[in-house]
Amino acid sequence: MSTSPASAAAPVVPLHALPWPARAARAWRMTRPGFLVITPVACAIGLASATTCGCGFNATLAVATVLLATLAHAAANVLNDYEDAVSGADTANRGAIAPFTGGAGFIQRGEASPLQTRTLARLLGVVLVGAGLVLAAQAGGGLLLIGLAGVLLGWAYSSPPLQLMARGLGELAVALAWWLVVIGADYVQRRHFFWMPAAVGLPYALLVANILLANGLPDAAGDAAVGKRTLAVRLGPRGAALLYAWLALLAHAWVAAGVALVVLPQAALWALVSAPLSLAATLLILRRAATPAQLKPALVLTIAACVVHGVAMAAGLLTVGS
Repeated sequence: MSTSPASAAAPVVPLHALPWPARAARAWRMTRPGFLVITPVACAIGLASATTCGCGFNATLAVATVLLATLAHAAANVLNDYEDAVSGADTANRGAIAPFTGGAGFIQRGEASPLQTRTLARLLGVVLVGAGLVLAAQAGGGLLLIGLAGVLLGWAYSSPPLQLMARGLGELAVALAWWLVVIGADYVQRRHFFWMPAAVGLPYALLVANILLANGLPDAAGDAAVGKRTLAVRLGPRGAALLYAWLALLAHAWVAAGVALVVLPQAALWALVSAPLSLAATLLILRRAATPAQLKPALVLTIAACVVHGVAMAAGLLTVGS
């Protein structure tokens, strides 16, 4: 006698019932690892920026920087899933485009409880603070300021009473956070603050903000239902699409203008290789913003544009320092 696919489906095993290796694997997937790539790329820009000064390169500190920044991103992702579960935003979301929007979904599928999710976020946060203090002891006190600002942004983005994501300030928060990642990666190598990482990190930060803005379009209906007033909710499809276009234009225009004004080295023009990807994503979003179920290609292009921009910027800067 044959068994139907529905009856043959394996039951959902909650996190606490899994053996340790499987529990660790699920905890890793709860961090949304597919999105974590944007953080090592941001670090690469900062590390490449530091090489342009000829101040040397410490590989051990570079690896520590990437791991620490990625850990901060992972903790923020898990905290965001917890807060969106508590608010009901992810449950109310019927238009999510997995795996890009709507959260990781582990709470909604019964694979982890809200308490377990919050506990994982706190555990990652404790490790983050401890490791950050060790790295700051090696790199200098300025890293403490950057780290503190980053932790506050990660908390304020999702958690009450601020919940910047629900006030139309989420994109600004993530732009600032990833701008700080670039500045911090440079600082660890350079051991002091400098204008270069701020200049080369700005366009990347704007493209990261566009990832959040685009991802907010499929989630807008569910977010609005629970009072989560993201920019996509506040501006509506057309307004959000126009803002996306302006941010993409500003990111690439800053690179060109920076080189023309001799603020950025000429090799920064390598980053403009992402312009066709951003243009394609912009045209799709302008055309399909009102039908968010059709936005998956635009979401893929948005992430691709950000990563390609960052990798190309880092590669160009490395030619200056070589």
